[in-house]
Amino acid sequence: MSTAESARRDWLNRIYRPSGEVAGPALPDLAAPSGVRARSGRGHVTVSWDPVPGAIGYLVERASEAAGPYRSVEQPDVDVPAVPGTRFVDTFAAAAWYRVAAVATVDAAGPFSSPVSVSSGAGTGEVSVEVDASRVIGPVGRPWAYMIGSEHLSHLLSDETVGGRPIGAELFTALRVMREELGVRTVRAHAILCDDLGVYREVDGEPVHDFRKVDEVYDRIMAIGLRPIVELSFMPRDLAADPDKTVFGYQAIISPPKDYDRWGDLVRALVRHLADRYGLQELIDNWAFEVWNEPNLEVFWSGTPEEFFRLYDVSAAAVKDVHPELRVGGPSSAADGWVQELLDHVHRSGAALDFLSTHTYGNAPLDWRPALARHGRAGTPIWWTEWGPTPTHFHGIGDGPFGATFLLHGMRSAAGRLAALAHWVASDHFEELGRPPALFHGGFGLLTVGNLRKPRYFALSLANRLGEHELAHTLTGDLGGVEIWPALAADGTIGLLIWNGTLNQSQAGGDPALTRDVTLTLTNLPENSYTFTHHRIDLTHSNIQSAWPNGTPWPDTHQWAALHEANTLDEFTPPQTVEGETVTLTFPLPMPGVSYLELRAEHRSLTR
Repeated sequence: MSTAESARRDWLNRIYRPSGEVAGPALPDLAAPSGVRARSGRGHVTVSWDPVPGAIGYLVERASEAAGPYRSVEQPDVDVPAVPGTRFVDTFAAAAWYRVAAVATVDAAGPFSSPVSVSSGAGTGEVSVEVDASRVIGPVGRPWAYMIGSEHLSHLLSDETVGGRPIGAELFTALRVMREELGVRTVRAHAILCDDLGVYREVDGEPVHDFRKVDEVYDRIMAIGLRPIVELSFMPRDLAADPDKTVFGYQAIISPPKDYDRWGDLVRALVRHLADRYGLQELIDNWAFEVWNEPNLEVFWSGTPEEFFRLYDVSAAAVKDVHPELRVGGPSSAADGWVQELLDHVHRSGAALDFLSTHTYGNAPLDWRPALARHGRAGTPIWWTEWGPTPTHFHGIGDGPFGATFLLHGMRSAAGRLAALAHWVASDHFEELGRPPALFHGGFGLLTVGNLRKPRYFALSLANRLGEHELAHTLTGDLGGVEIWPALAADGTIGLLIWNGTLNQSQAGGDPALTRDVTLTLTNLPENSYTFTHHRIDLTHSNIQSAWPNGTPWPDTHQWAALHEANTLDEFTPPQTVEGETVTLTFPLPMPGVSYLELRAEHRSLTR
C-alpha cells in the first residue's frame, strides 16, 4: 500500500495516535483516481475525477507548475481537507496544475494521479438548471433531523443571565425550536457526569451515586419531545486519577478514572436508573450512549490511547449489562481520528459498537462506509455528533450567510449515507471558553442569545420544508459552487432549494466573480395553476446580523423588539401565479446565497 504523507500533513498535527499494531482487516491498496479533469470558470477552478472503490474521501493538491511543489489548500479552521465526493471547487488563488489521491483512512492514502493542467471553461457566470417534475429519483435524506448539539445540559438549570437574557429559559426554548420547527429528535451534549450535577462522590472511601440533578435535566429534555444521546463524560473529581487535568471554563475533568471498575459501576448505575425512570423500552428505542468526547485530542483526554480503549470497553460492557439492545458507540473523535483504530480495537476486543461517531469542521464529512464494510459492519449507523463551519470559538463566519451555504453543502453531501449530521450547536447560550461577550460574537449556535434566527437556521428550516421525494435534475454551465436540492411533497408541492457557496472562508463576505445568473426550467408539470414563491438568504436578505451595528455589544429592550420584528425569512420576489407544463425562471444568485423556490398547486392535489 502506498502511503501519502501529504494526506495527513494538514490535519493530524493536533491528533495523537495509538502506539503499536492492532488486529483488523488490511487497508485497501487504493488506485490513483482516473479521469481527473480541471476546468476554469469565472472565479473558480472545478476539479473532478472518477470514484475509487474503497475510498472514504479524496485529497486534492494544487501547484503553479507541473513539477510542483503540490499542497492541499490550508485553512486554520478546516480540520480535514479531504473531500468525500468526486468534485472540488477551488475558489482560492489561481493554480495551474492539480492532482488527486484517494484516502483510505485519515493517515493513509493511495498514490496521487498524474498532474493535470487547467483547461479553459466558458467563464460566463451563467448556470442552467432543469428539473423534471414527473420523475422521482429517490427519497430526500434528512441528516439534520436525528440530532442537534447543545452546551452542557446543566445550563438548562441556570437562572443567571447573559446580555440581560435568561440562560436556562432561552436554552430550553432554543431546543424546543429544534424539535418543533426542524423536526430534530435527539440532543447530544457534554458533561452529564461532571460535578455540577453531583452524580458521584466518595464517602469514607466508598462510591455514592446521586442522579437527582440528572433527572431534572432529562425531565426538561423529555418535556420538549427530544431524547438524549448520552455522552458519557467527563470524569467526576472523586473518581479521577488526576483531577487537576481540566478543560473549559467550567473545569471539566479529562483524566482517566483511578478505578475502572468504579467507572463501570457508575455507568451501569446511571443507565439502570434512566431505564427505571423513563422505561427500558424507551431507552432501547430512542436513546443511545456515546463514550467520551474527542479523546484523540490531548485537551480532552489526558490518558493514553490504550487507556481510552479500555474506557470504551468498560463503558460499552456496562451499558450492555443493563440490556443488550441498548445502543453504545464512539469514538466521538475530532477530525475523523481514531475511527480506524476503534474499528480495529473492537474487532480484537469484541466490545459492542452499535454506531460509529466522529466530528469534522469546515468541510463536508468523509464517507466511512467502506471501512465499516471491510470490518464486516456494513450498515452500522454513522453519526457525525459534532459538525459545523468552524471549531473555533468566537469566529465570525458562522453568523452570516456563509454559514447557510456551508450547512446546505454538508447536509446535501451527507444525505443518504449518514444517519446523523448534528450541527454544533442549537444556541449561542454556550460557555466552554466563557459566556458570550456580545450579541454577534461568532457563536456556534443556529440561534443567538435572545433566540434570533441566524441565516444558518433559516437554511436548515428551508431544507426541512422539502418534500419526501427527490426529483430528477441537471445542472450545466459555469456552476462554481451552485448546487440544487429539488423535491416533491405528497400534496404535490414542488420545493427547489438552490445555493451558491464556497469552502473558502476568506470569501465569507462575498465575491462578485462568484455571483451566478441562474436559468431554472421545470418540465412535465401537471396541468394546474401554481402559487410561486421565492425566498432568499444572502447578505441583505434573512440576515439578522446586518440589522445590528458592528461593535455594539447588547440590545436594550426596544432594540430587542426591533430585532425580533426584523428577524424574518425574506421573500426575494412577490408571490405570483404560474401555469403550464413548462415553467422557466431566471434570477441572480450571489455567493454566498440561497434561494428557495416553491410551487404550490392552487386547485387540486398532485400526489403521485
